[in-house]
Amino acid sequence: MLARSLETIRQRDGTRVSVAVLEPRDGRRALYGSQVHITASLVKVDILAALLLRAQHERRTLTQWEASTAASMIQSSDNDSANALWRRIGGGQGLADANRTLGLTATQAGPDPQWGLTRTTAADQLALLSAVFDDHSPLNPASRDLIQTFMGRIDADQDWGVSAAGSRWQLKNGWLLRPHSQLWAINSMGRVKAHGSTFYLVILSHGSRSMSHGIWAVEQAAQSAVHVLRSTPPPVSPIIR
Repeated sequence: MLARSLETIRQRDGTRVSVAVLEPRDGRRALYGSQVHITASLVKVDILAALLLRAQHERRTLTQWEASTAASMIQSSDNDSANALWRRIGGGQGLADANRTLGLTATQAGPDPQWGLTRTTAADQLALLSAVFDDHSPLNPASRDLIQTFMGRIDADQDWGVSAAGSRWQLKNGWLLRPHSQLWAINSMGRVKAHGSTFYLVILSHGSRSMSHGIWAVEQAAQSAVHVLRSTPPPVSPIIR
């Protein structure tokens, strides 16, 4: 059912999507697509997780500058802030080190300093969401609370993507026009509440002819993923494609 609806998106718009969705209460999950995608600004959550892991290792909280820079990076998706924190974590090597701790096995950091060209899969980003929101995580409660707070205060003009699947959300989006093809990579991930349940949801996409078309495709995929998972009895965990 999900595969059919996502194929319809590709036929209509040319956008190719990968989806990962989890209902953490009972463990139901679905995965569609194993291809690698460019993260664009989606990696900013990963950068912040790496910064927090480093601070935990040093047995300290974030400095005032780190916290305010992280807030700008997540809430406003500010690239200068991401540049500064990318350097702070040690660039691509620092991200790779953190990802080993976080359990991300298929994510490759972008070439320094191009953090937006980090490559990942929907399954890996679902693992990152689990680290951000689950109690059993390398991130301590204070670190998780900080990321969750920032993801719940996204600037109003960036309230799109997985938020289309629920009434309450915490999210981060990413978008990038690929210069060689003039096509867009549009991504969204987060925690949404819908139909009395909570879902962790990742939508990665590439090949959209405009940003608006890509957002439409991501939101259609998000709504379809939640609908399909609600119709799947636990503990079935389908690998849809």
